[in-house]
Amino acid sequence: MFEGRVYREQFGSAPSVVAVSPGRVNLIGEHIDYLGGAVMPVAIDRHLTIEVAATEDGGFEILPLGAGFGTPVRFGRDDLAPRTDRSEKWLNYLLGVIAQYRAGGVEVPGFRAVIHSDLPAGAGLSASAAFETAVALVVEQLAGVPRDVVSRALLCQRAEHEYAGVPCGIMDQLAVGAGKAGHVLHLDCRDLSMCQCPIPDGLVVLVADSGVKHALGDGEYQKRREDCEAVLSLLGCDSFRSLTLETVRDFRDTLGDRLFRRARHAVTEMARVERFAGALEKEDLVRLGEAMQASHESLRDDYEVSCPELDHLVAAAERFGRERGLVGSRMTGGGFGGSTVSLVRTEAAGDLKSFLEEDYARRFGREVHCFITSAVDGATAIAVE
Repeated sequence: MFEGRVYREQFGSAPSVVAVSPGRVNLIGEHIDYLGGAVMPVAIDRHLTIEVAATEDGGFEILPLGAGFGTPVRFGRDDLAPRTDRSEKWLNYLLGVIAQYRAGGVEVPGFRAVIHSDLPAGAGLSASAAFETAVALVVEQLAGVPRDVVSRALLCQRAEHEYAGVPCGIMDQLAVGAGKAGHVLHLDCRDLSMCQCPIPDGLVVLVADSGVKHALGDGEYQKRREDCEAVLSLLGCDSFRSLTLETVRDFRDTLGDRLFRRARHAVTEMARVERFAGALEKEDLVRLGEAMQASHESLRDDYEVSCPELDHLVAAAERFGRERGLVGSRMTGGGFGGSTVSLVRTEAAGDLKSFLEEDYARRFGREVHCFITSAVDGATAIAVE
């Protein structure tokens, strides 16, 4: 993984640093990281890799290969303004990270980079956070300024806010950076405290990429955040953590239908995360599945971030059946497309994969990309000898 082979093939010389950053799936706790809730993601064994070497003139040359980005680009050391052309917007994730280190007083060397990935972009698997984190690790290696995983994640989050225009929470960057093999990260997004919860033996994760590409910078994600801010303003609260479902119901007329449903998702999803964590500790597979199903229904009906393809995949997994090895299934990620995540018994994962692929093709006339994965360690970078 770290030999720098792709860089050598492209440039005929060796890289000095290789960073490898995983994607993530969130098992439960959707659209509440930016509301101060707790979430339970895992880093997965699909990765984005950046191989780099410093340039003599301080300029940058970025060559993306099969990473879901655009065409190769070159730019000078001071040409860090956000890109507005659609074909270059992908570059803002890299530019934003460099700009954040520069703003913090770090002298970022120019570099030539090859980016390659088996992590699909726009699939709700945090390709953007994987990209940001890998760039951050590259900068730290080249500049000799190591950071801890939390401060790095916060820097990447700021880069995404300011350069990509996506007001994301902190879950993705911390899941990518702090993942642990065989474990679910239980992250409290209010104070960034976290612990690792073992995944019960005999379970794997199955991801089904619907092929519907989401674009969280297009406005719907921001509208959900604005709705939630409006709820807090109307109720005179500063956090959804202080709200109960009973309170939300009491103020239904004040909130109106849309804001009521947004608030109901937030408070019930926060409660579901804690039930899921308790069920995970007790290895109660029935309760795990119930929480995942309820989460999807809430995202579909109250938060309105699902789509017909995701709904169909979740329903198909339920038709496959818990008696055949399904634990639970739900959409994962920001929504409006992307992927579903299913917990499934290891021996049944191949059958569920085939079932979803065949069922989806019959319904939509196109392929769904399914893969079986497991929880892996977070992002890392090494200097190449």
